Amino acid sequence: MQLANFLKKANWKVYENPYQLNLIGFRSNSVKANRFDDTFVCFFKDNRNKWVTLKWSCTTDTGTYWLENPMMEKGTAMLQAGQYVDAYALGYHRGQYRALVQAAPVKIRRDYNRNAKLDFMNGKVYKGHFGINIHRARSYGTTLKIDKYSAGCQVLDNASNFNELIDLAEYHASVYGNKFSYGLIDERMQRRTLHRRLTYGASLLAASSVIYSHYKNAS
Repeated sequence: MQLANFLKKANWKVYENPYQLNLIGFRSNSVKANRFDDTFVCFFKDNRNKWVTLKWSCTTDTGTYWLENPMMEKGTAMLQAGQYVDAYALGYHRGQYRALVQAAPVKIRRDYNRNAKLDFMNGKVYKGHFGINIHRARSYGTTLKIDKYSAGCQVLDNASNFNELIDLAEYHASVYGNKFSYGLIDERMQRRTLHRRLTYGASLLAASSVIYSHYKNAS
């Protein structure tokens, strides 16, 4: 499986036991706020040792409301790219419904500009417990705009897709324990970082796009 191989080469942990979940978020290159334009991937091996890959629309970004009205004076939280091993567990999002909740430290960058523009290159990086959960938007159907549904959380736009994820997570927890790893791949930051490294030439940017395409489309 291409995705699993790429992650291994990046020294990420890949789980290969039956129905032990690998959870990955792909932050798209779009800079438009308030849209579910990212991808959440759940992949695992079945009982026949075959890879199964599920892909759902999501946001890894904060909604416009919280960008303009941050909960904290320092700014709104934005999860940093990387893999967070055993950082999530089944619990209740805001005490309301089953979700994957933050259970170990993660890294965030705070967007302090108080505007509706997503900014992943400025601001200070913090590590700790911030309630960066993996949850859904509305309890039914597909939600079109992020609005207040994300203040830094990873949020699926479709309730049925989210319920499928939680069903799989419940089985994972019953066999392997209530610990889940989540990784975020940020195409936007990769592109901007490469733009700043002009000495490496434009070819690196093209190579990065090819690599990201493999990540996103691998199955």
